[in-house]
Amino acid sequence: MATARMDLGFVNDDCDARLLQSHYFPSKVGGKPAWLSLNPIPKTEQLSCPRCNNPLVFLLQVYSPRDKTEEDAFHRTLFLFVCQNSACSTPNDASNFKVFRSQLPRMNQFFSSDPPPDDPADEIGPAPSAQKYQPLCEVCGCIGPKQCSQCKSVSYCCKDHQTLHWKAGHKTACGKHVSHDSEDPSACGVLFPELELEIEEETYSPEKSTKDETEASQEYQQYAENVNTGQSGSGLGDQYSEQDLEGMAAQETEDDRIFKKFKKRVAQNEEQVLRYSKGGEPLWVSSDHQAKQEDIAVCSCGAPRQFEFQVMPQLLNHLGVDEKEGNSLDWGTLCVFTCRDSCAIGSNYTEEFVWKQDFSADR
Repeated sequence: MATARMDLGFVNDDCDARLLQSHYFPSKVGGKPAWLSLNPIPKTEQLSCPRCNNPLVFLLQVYSPRDKTEEDAFHRTLFLFVCQNSACSTPNDASNFKVFRSQLPRMNQFFSSDPPPDDPADEIGPAPSAQKYQPLCEVCGCIGPKQCSQCKSVSYCCKDHQTLHWKAGHKTACGKHVSHDSEDPSACGVLFPELELEIEEETYSPEKSTKDETEASQEYQQYAENVNTGQSGSGLGDQYSEQDLEGMAAQETEDDRIFKKFKKRVAQNEEQVLRYSKGGEPLWVSSDHQAKQEDIAVCSCGAPRQFEFQVMPQLLNHLGVDEKEGNSLDWGTLCVFTCRDSCAIGSNYTEEFVWKQDFSADR
């Protein structure tokens, strides 16, 4: 059986922000979402945390078109959102994450069927935007059903974001007929830094096992040899029964093997923040809490979901989460599973499935 191709995502913080707009079909981290289907976008209740009901914040999006014979998915993007409330983040639980799929045919109502110019300076006319079809939150870029009660010229998804924006500068600009383009939403402290995601095929050279890969089991192996030859000398038997030792060693060896496989695979491309392999297999970080097929909910169309991409823990280094109160974000890996058939959804957004696996407690 052929091995599924694996692509890797790396962040680029030196990208022209104009290239991260919707009509350039970007893959990116942070900032506001560059919506694919511009109307309708997900509703407020769809982008609310199921635990605390706070608004979810955009984490990243991956442009992943299907085969060009699948006309209704000529353009296709997956959007991942997260709740920043620290109380909603628990180990091996993805309840505070949501992922949505959007797809469009080449001929659609929002974008030209021809590619955009390579140089954004050559643009003619305004860029296509979801703002044309519905009000967007000034802070997070999601749908904004609420308005500033005074100037009525800016919108918000919730009262909390309105309050943050007021304190961050709208209090000065409100009602004074100044351009709100000068108001920086990043000053509200909600958005993650906006970074381009560059995707390239993984280059990986399998190597033979080294001493380092096996040293975790050597102590137990020595103990087993001593038991078989009637010797003591390991010291472990003084603390635990033989049955306990065998159980502990088996668990430790399996978990250690998987973690070392993870580290070895990542070591050749240490800066990777994303692994993409449609129909492939995730790179697990632990033997505990690996998703089985029966754990993955089928699509609403009835088709099974398959692995598409995973978000690596290295991304946390680029999000500035240590600077955010509560430091609520943490994961070993986030695995996204999507409809095998990428079923037709028109211009709507449909929720897909995300699985969170954390590192073992002793990592």
